[in-house]
Amino acid sequence: MSSTTRPAPLRSGAAPPDGRRWLILAVLGVSLLVVGLDTTVLNVALPTLVSELGASTSQLQWIVDSYLLMAGSLVLFCGSLADRLGRKWVFMTGLALFTTASVVAAYAGSVTTLVVARGLMGVGEALIMPATLAIIGNVFPRGAQRTKAIGIWSAAVGVGTVIGPMVGGWLLGTFWWGSVFLINLPIGIAGLIAAAFLVPNSKAADARRLDPAGALLSVAAVAAVLWAVIEGPDRGWTSSAVLTAFAAGALLAGAFIAWQRRGASPMLPLRIFRHRALAAGDVLILLGAFALIGTLFVVVQYFQFVLGYSAAQTGLRLGPAALALLIAGPLAGVLAPRIGMRAVSAAGLALLLGSSAVLATTGTGDGYGRALLAMLLLGAGAGFVITSTSDAIVGSLPEADLGVGSATNSASIQLGAAAGVAVAGSLLSDRYRSGLAEAPHSAALPPELLASAQESVGTALAVAEKLPGEAGAAFADAARRAFTDGMGPAMAAAVGVTAVGIAVALAFAPSRPTDSATDRRTNSKESS
Repeated sequence: MSSTTRPAPLRSGAAPPDGRRWLILAVLGVSLLVVGLDTTVLNVALPTLVSELGASTSQLQWIVDSYLLMAGSLVLFCGSLADRLGRKWVFMTGLALFTTASVVAAYAGSVTTLVVARGLMGVGEALIMPATLAIIGNVFPRGAQRTKAIGIWSAAVGVGTVIGPMVGGWLLGTFWWGSVFLINLPIGIAGLIAAAFLVPNSKAADARRLDPAGALLSVAAVAAVLWAVIEGPDRGWTSSAVLTAFAAGALLAGAFIAWQRRGASPMLPLRIFRHRALAAGDVLILLGAFALIGTLFVVVQYFQFVLGYSAAQTGLRLGPAALALLIAGPLAGVLAPRIGMRAVSAAGLALLLGSSAVLATTGTGDGYGRALLAMLLLGAGAGFVITSTSDAIVGSLPEADLGVGSATNSASIQLGAAAGVAVAGSLLSDRYRSGLAEAPHSAALPPELLASAQESVGTALAVAEKLPGEAGAAFADAARRAFTDGMGPAMAAAVGVTAVGIAVALAFAPSRPTDSATDRRTNSKESS
């Protein structure tokens, strides 16, 4: 995660004393841990939402992607907003919105309400993330203290993301599904109170003008494409609505690029992509996030619907991925300065490819042992890719471009994750629907029951429970088989994406640690 604001001392009062600085960092860190946790805590609850809210596969995709869409598309704009209006107030506004929307999500009585609440939580994250890093840059003097503080800032988000599925599993096993959101309430309130008294305000001395047109174009472009991908299985990939949405997304994306190229104060200065490590890093982290979050979206449902684990058991069985990520991340931080971003990121993407390949070839008779291998590869690959690309981006940029450059990294993670959920979910749904319709036991079902069962494997299992004796068991087996068959194309997409990522890493990523330093000196001269 990152920000749009460069972490340098800015216009404000005297720097707080040393002891207070670390208290301020603690307030920001706890808030960020909750934000990171919420990125993944919902994954374990997705199967529960099928039974509690009657959510279809496409609706599950929107519940996840509404958050990622808003957070990824608005982070650059919100960084500029924090620069102009004051970092403290934007941070507190984002935390208040995030907390309030969490309560709405916890008590949502319909999928629509939950999707809207999740979108508002994404806006809250977009307000929080850039403001926090800028506050750290204002509070901590340049040097070892700031480096350590930024490391803790990054670790807070990473730890929250990693422990999310395990926390979600425990909450679902102990309380009701809304508890995965309601946990944010006490922490959010405590954070607001502490921030009001401890966190100083600051503004950028040379804040860029806001670019609301750019923000609207970016959200609309991504939303149109996601809508087309998610709705494709339901409406038909060649339907006029889906084709129109794809065309609209392409036109809006073109308009966004043109606006950023010609605007007086663009939200995303395109010159930033002259930095080789940044351009390659953004592409690689986007592809890595696609594979990571898309895989989690699929595998959580596989654990609960096919292997029959409870939410709590699912959280524990995702634990090896979290452990592998926690080990691989620091290891990548040691290796990247020695052997370069190219080798480490390519290795990470190869591990992600291996995880996807294992799951793509999984059958209904395979147990957790095969999935465990996939989880270990997934966590290790994610740790290598995230750490190597983030470190390379920060290490290659001059101070003037550090804020907006690191913000593109955050946006790439969120938008890659959104695309992964949309594509993997849609390919899974497409194959699942056709597979279930072709199953021998489906022919005897009334059309309305079959249509309901095709919405998700969870719904199909609920339908199977209403069928008599062997007919119900046979239909449940057919639904599980159709779902597992659907994992093939869904995970094959992740294999393809990570294969492209490996090629990009080998062709464009800096080959040696010194490449990043050279890029930094060269681009610093260009910027001046």
